[in-house]
Amino acid sequence: MTRFLRCGREAVLVEVDDLDAALSLYAALRSADLPGVVDLVPAARTVLIHLDPAVTSPAAVERATAGLPVDGPGPGGTGTVGTGTVEIPVRYDGPDLADVARHTGLTPDGVIALHTGSPWTVAFAGFTPGFGYLTGGDPRLDVPRRTSPRARIPAGSVGLAGRFSGVYPSESPGGWQLIGSTTERMWDLDRPEPALLVPGVRVTFRVVPR
Repeated sequence: MTRFLRCGREAVLVEVDDLDAALSLYAALRSADLPGVVDLVPAARTVLIHLDPAVTSPAAVERATAGLPVDGPGPGGTGTVGTGTVEIPVRYDGPDLADVARHTGLTPDGVIALHTGSPWTVAFAGFTPGFGYLTGGDPRLDVPRRTSPRARIPAGSVGLAGRFSGVYPSESPGGWQLIGSTTERMWDLDRPEPALLVPGVRVTFRVVPR
């Protein structure tokens, strides 16, 4: 089911059933290039459509969006923002690696092999600048968040939560299961594009010595 929520004269929030539907809608909107649409922000179950009220209206955007086919590719396919692959070197020394192994019935080395063994894709960004929610990993790595979130997680921490993986771009609280760390900077204002991970970019993780 699709629901449209108007956010003033300059945005429409589209709610859909799940992540796959949100990513398909996002790809369809990118490909459609609707007149007056100036930005798209995907999330787990929504797509926020920013528009120019001098060119179009929320009602026109709703009608056009409702008529789009949404069975196309998600991030990594036609119409996505990011392209290419980013390789992230990881020291798999996270404090929750053993717990993740027990939860999945794997050894720590088995968890590492699954995490590095398939490409991930940035589905959407959120939580804090530079944080990309990565999907597409092995389904055996679907683990719950920690029952007790940490008050301080160091920048560069690599974690798992549900069907997602992610890298903390800055020190912050959080409840993800931490399996490793990287020295790569996820957010850098000195770069032309501050965020290393933007929707559509594919990500591979590479083991570096502990």
